[in-house]
Amino acid sequence: MKSNLLLLAALTGILSAEEPRQVSGIYPGLAMFNNEGECGTGAVVPWAGRLWVITYGPHLPFGSSDKLYEITPELKQTVRPESVGGTPANRMIHGESQQLFIGPYVIDAERKVRVIPPTKMPGRLTGNARHLSDPAGKIYYATMEEGLYEVDVKSLAVTSLIRDGNALKKGFKVETALTKLESKLPGYHGKGLYSTQGRVIYANNGDRDKRVLTDPTTPSGALGEWRKPGEDWKLVRRNQFTEVTGPGGIQGSDKDAPVWSIGWDAKSLILMLLDGGKWQSFRLPKVSHSYDGAHGWNTEWPRIRDIGEDDLLMTMHGAFWRFPRGFSAANAKGIRVRSAYMKVIGDFCRWDDRLVFGCDDSAKSEFLNKRKVKGGIDSVGQSQSNLWFVKPETPDKLGPAHASGAVWLHESVKAGDVAEPFLVAGWKHRSVWRIDHAKGTAKREDIGGDEEWLVVKAEEDGKDVSVIVTLTNGETRGTEADAMFDGVARARPGDAKVQTGIFRARGENKRTLSFAADAGYYELDAELKLKRVEDAKTETFVKTKVAIPQEVITLDEASVLVVDDRGRRWRLPRATRALDAATNAGELRVCREVATERDMLSACGTFFELPAENADGFAKIRPVASHDLRVTDFGGYRGMFLMSGIKADATGGEHILRSEDGKAALWAGAIDDLWKLGKPRGEGGPWKDTKVKAGQKSDPYLMWGYDKRTLTLSHDGEKSVTMKVELDLTGTGVWVTYKKVKVAAGTPVSFEFEPAVQARWLRVTADAGCRATAQMRYE
Repeated sequence: MKSNLLLLAALTGILSAEEPRQVSGIYPGLAMFNNEGECGTGAVVPWAGRLWVITYGPHLPFGSSDKLYEITPELKQTVRPESVGGTPANRMIHGESQQLFIGPYVIDAERKVRVIPPTKMPGRLTGNARHLSDPAGKIYYATMEEGLYEVDVKSLAVTSLIRDGNALKKGFKVETALTKLESKLPGYHGKGLYSTQGRVIYANNGDRDKRVLTDPTTPSGALGEWRKPGEDWKLVRRNQFTEVTGPGGIQGSDKDAPVWSIGWDAKSLILMLLDGGKWQSFRLPKVSHSYDGAHGWNTEWPRIRDIGEDDLLMTMHGAFWRFPRGFSAANAKGIRVRSAYMKVIGDFCRWDDRLVFGCDDSAKSEFLNKRKVKGGIDSVGQSQSNLWFVKPETPDKLGPAHASGAVWLHESVKAGDVAEPFLVAGWKHRSVWRIDHAKGTAKREDIGGDEEWLVVKAEEDGKDVSVIVTLTNGETRGTEADAMFDGVARARPGDAKVQTGIFRARGENKRTLSFAADAGYYELDAELKLKRVEDAKTETFVKTKVAIPQEVITLDEASVLVVDDRGRRWRLPRATRALDAATNAGELRVCREVATERDMLSACGTFFELPAENADGFAKIRPVASHDLRVTDFGGYRGMFLMSGIKADATGGEHILRSEDGKAALWAGAIDDLWKLGKPRGEGGPWKDTKVKAGQKSDPYLMWGYDKRTLTLSHDGEKSVTMKVELDLTGTGVWVTYKKVKVAAGTPVSFEFEPAVQARWLRVTADAGCRATAQMRYE
């Protein structure tokens, strides 16, 4: 009997030591919640044998319900009782004192936590930097409203150097004497902070101009620098900037080391380099436009961090980038795109043999991200986010990084003007379009050779000139979905028995998921147990508040038609017609927010990443993957991406979460698993036997992100008709003529676009009235 008890004890020890349940590198039990409109991950840092994580709520300079989390190597999470919350995203390891500064917390090598409360240092803490004159004894803090503090690393005494821009709320008592110096630096919504070369560098990416809420081209943001007490930030450049760092990363760099800051404008990404006391600028293309928005709210905290490799890892505008740690004026080369991603990442690090991404997953407040195609559904009941654990090679293996940008965009230039260098290295198919809008000319050239940067020089004066670059490596994915999706029902007669339903993450701090399934009401918990619950009130609430909206898109013979909130018309391909009936019947969800301020559009067998309207919405949509899944609903919970519409006989496992009674099920994974469904493909176009007038422009039809593109033109006229094919290179109406095609009566004309010809949208015009067809096939 004794031996049996010993065996049982040993087995119990083994089971208790097992790794917690995970799905695609996401551990539901590590999800973080608050009581605010957003719960983003502000910082993740390995320190003193633990992983330390902070969350933030939106605009909370005086504290919040957010927490400091301590995570053990066995993935046990502890909420530290010292937590005071706020909107923090700062972090720095101070070598001399052997302390981690993260948010308002100071953690020593023995894991003792001290706090600088908001009463001593009010503001939304966004960055730390080494001190210019006493780096061993003091540290700088910056706030999102341009405030600057100096803190003694031993006593934690706070000195106010530039006053935080938030007005003190009534009744809030500040224990620190606040300076009267108020910053005049343009912009707000601070991000990065760093010190080198005798100065402190600060970045913000927003503006208080009301136009930023709707127009992503509004001037916004600033890069500034500061040298000594009594001075304000000095403007370096008036654009939206985020990360500021150098070779030393979160430990700080040598006093003469270069520093980098990454930002953007309407044209492209902008990389600023300070080396030898001089600023230089470079441009990089954008992969995703979901991060645009002149208010700056859509970016979270892009980072450049050491992940234990020769190169650093940069996250910016939906792409992972390889960033050389030796990037300098003398060695301005080696930046390479790695792959595209959809997660919203606030910070990341290397922890043992994995990368850990701290994400901003599901916000109760959708902020400005409202649109008709979502149907006015409710958001999640409680804001929540999680960590995403992946292998070090994952940043090379997600989505294809199709990219574009402009060096000049509707600008006046003089002969001899030289544009900022634009990164073109790392892509196989490279094009540059030179457009003189005043003269009505446009010319495309292949970018040959092995040059790192494209440097454009104006050959003559121009009143309205654009130079636009498109870059792609094509597609390496096939058309077969990964086995992880096997349990999801297909749009096939054999999958008639499907378990469906709609769902919503619950509020009231219950931290469960409500699932109104066709078999009844169920709830999903942190252990991924799906249980039948008798709760008619909540079931009715879910069916009402997140009901699938009706008739938000139109399916006609030509393609998928969407009319956005500004009345703009857009056409998208169909990957399959087998989902038409269910879509028209309102049985399948079309659009939902799946990461903070990011929507997913699901239409006729393709998932699309859809930027918020304030980031130009449908104009900048990109396809993620095509499939034949019959997905009823989709959305987020505890950092995972969930789908309903599961085969009745699908076996439970990592990705299929089946109820205890077997009558309900959900698919679970990471949003970036969707790349594994297969490359985007489909058919459609702006016209299909459509009656058109001479000179009538068709609706724009999506071209961006597709492979092997063939256009077929035909008409019913008795004489030849010339059809003009135009391309919108940017999604903002920069149309160029690609080709004029003479189409004889009764003889369709087909041609394939060269791989280097990339554009957002395509449209067609006929020079004579007729019934015309313009159909694209994407293979």
